[in-house]
Amino acid sequence: MSLATLLDRVRHLGPEAVKFGIVGLTGVAVQIVAFNLLRYAGPGGVGVLEPKPITAQVLAIGLATVITYLGNRHWTYQHREKGRVGRELPIFVILNGIAIGIGALCLAFSHYVLGLTSPLADNLSGNVVGLGLGTLFRFWSYRRFVFTGDSSRPESASPAPPEDPASAEPASR
Repeated sequence: MSLATLLDRVRHLGPEAVKFGIVGLTGVAVQIVAFNLLRYAGPGGVGVLEPKPITAQVLAIGLATVITYLGNRHWTYQHREKGRVGRELPIFVILNGIAIGIGALCLAFSHYVLGLTSPLADNLSGNVVGLGLGTLFRFWSYRRFVFTGDSSRPESASPAPPEDPASAEPASR
């Protein structure tokens, strides 16, 4: 692969990667807010799911998954032709689950195999290494398996204006 080809790929992926990151951060924010609202937003700081943290977390992750799917479908990968939601969404959810598993495996390996059990070690392995590897997996797999429509159209391309018949060259006979 030539340097020019590599630079062209980076130029193409750069804006997509930035949008992907913004959508992902939005998903994290939605998850955190939803979880805390479900657990603690109510009279006396007691939310509707205060005694059920796992249920609150699953619902918050579910909401964040829908938000990130819509954000990626309609913004990050808007330049790709749309597929059927009935095909895309289940694959998106499965790949998102795999990415969550990647983060959990990084944390489990560090904590249980390497014996690195401090809060700093847990955060570095789970929230830096695990989240980083999971994010790379998501970016690659969503492009490869979920949002697979044709991306040959430039993002901001507009249709060519119709040719003016008066300026057209006469056909040779």
